[in-house]
Amino acid sequence: MAQVTTSADEPWTLASLTTKLKSYIDQLGTVWVEGEITSWSPRSSGIFGTIKDVDEDTSMGFSVWSSATARIPDDIKVGDRVVVLVKVDFWRKGGDLRLNVLEMKHVGLGDLMEKLEALKAKLRAEGLFDESRKVPLPFLPTCIGLITGANSDAEKDVLKNARMRWPQVEFEIKHTHVQGTQTVPEVIAALSALDANPEVDVIIVARGGGDFLHLLPFSDEALVRAVAACATPVVSAIGHEADSPILDLVADLRASTPTDAAKRVVPDVGEELARVEQALGRIRLQVTSFVSNEWEKLAQVRTRPVLTDGDWIVNTRAEELVRYVQRGTDLAERALVDATTETTALRMHLRALSPQSTLDRGYAIAVKADGTVARKAADAPAGTELTISLGTGRIGALSQGPKK
Repeated sequence: MAQVTTSADEPWTLASLTTKLKSYIDQLGTVWVEGEITSWSPRSSGIFGTIKDVDEDTSMGFSVWSSATARIPDDIKVGDRVVVLVKVDFWRKGGDLRLNVLEMKHVGLGDLMEKLEALKAKLRAEGLFDESRKVPLPFLPTCIGLITGANSDAEKDVLKNARMRWPQVEFEIKHTHVQGTQTVPEVIAALSALDANPEVDVIIVARGGGDFLHLLPFSDEALVRAVAACATPVVSAIGHEADSPILDLVADLRASTPTDAAKRVVPDVGEELARVEQALGRIRLQVTSFVSNEWEKLAQVRTRPVLTDGDWIVNTRAEELVRYVQRGTDLAERALVDATTETTALRMHLRALSPQSTLDRGYAIAVKADGTVARKAADAPAGTELTISLGTGRIGALSQGPKK
C-alpha cells in the first residue's frame, strides 16, 4: 500500500479508513493457519467459535457458514489442534475482524488439552475424583459461602433462586475475578476464608459459563487441590456443559448452572411444607386405622358370652367367698375345740402333779423354822419346831425325834 499522509487539517473519514483496511485485508486472499479450537458453537446458520495460537496468547473469532460445513470434520471439538483455510473478513460497519473458515483439518490434540488430560489423569490416580471422598451437602444450610464475580449474573441467579426457595437463608459472599490471571489466587484465598468460617455450611463457586479459555483458571491444579482440601462441602457452578473444568470433577457437587446450584443447595420451603403435610396425613391415617382396628377387636371381645353377662364373675366369686368363709369358721371352731381339750388335759395333768393334790390325799409337809422341808426323821431331831402343811391350812408342832 502506498504511503499516505494525513493531518489534523486533512484527516480521513472513518469510513475512508475502514474502506482502505478492507481493501488491504482482501488482498491477502485465502491462507492456511494453525491453531487450537477454544470455543465451538454450532448454530442453524453455521458454526461460530474461537481459535488460539498454539504458542502465544493470541486468538481470533471465526465463522463457518453453512456452505462450508461439509468440509469440516464431524468430530471437531474444543481443544482440538487444527489447520484451517481462512479468508480474513473485515466488517466495515462494526470494525469487526473475523476469520471466514473455508476448510478445516485435524492436526492433533492441542497442547493445552494434553496438559489438562495429563492433570486429570494425575488427580484421578490420587483419588481426588472418587465419590467416596466427597462430602454430602447439609439438608438446610444456615449460611452459604458464595465465590463469584462482583455484580455478576451468576451472583444474582444464586441469591434470587436461593431466597425464593428459602427466604431465611444467609450468604457470606466473596467477590473475586472469574477469568484472567488473578482468578486462581483470589478464589483460593476466598475458599480458605470461607472454609475457616464455622458459620458457613456449604461453599458455591459460581460463574455464568464462558468459552474454553475463560474457564481455564477453574482447571488450575492449585485451585483444584484447594477445593479438595476444604472440609466444607464445595459446589461447582461454572455453568459450562460442553467442556466442564476440572473443578467440576473434584467438587463435592457439580451444578449445571448457578441457578441449578441454588436449587441443589437450598430446599424449597413450599415443597418441604407439602412433604410435612403429606407426612402428617399419613400419620393421621395410620393412627386412625390403628385405633379403628383396636376398637373393632375390643368390640369383638365384648360380644363373647363370658362378657355379655358380667354378673357371673361376681356370683361365682361370691359363692367361692361363702365357701371359704364357712370353711374358715369350721376350721377356727375345730381348732378352738382342740385347744380347749388340750388345755383341759394339761390342767388335769398339772393338778395331778401339784403338791396341793398330794396334800388333799391326806399327806402333809413338815417345814422347819429355817424354811427347809424335813424329808426324813433325822432332819427333825427332838425339840425341832415344825410347821405342818395339810390339805387345808397349817399347824405348828414340836418334833419328839425319830422313833425307834
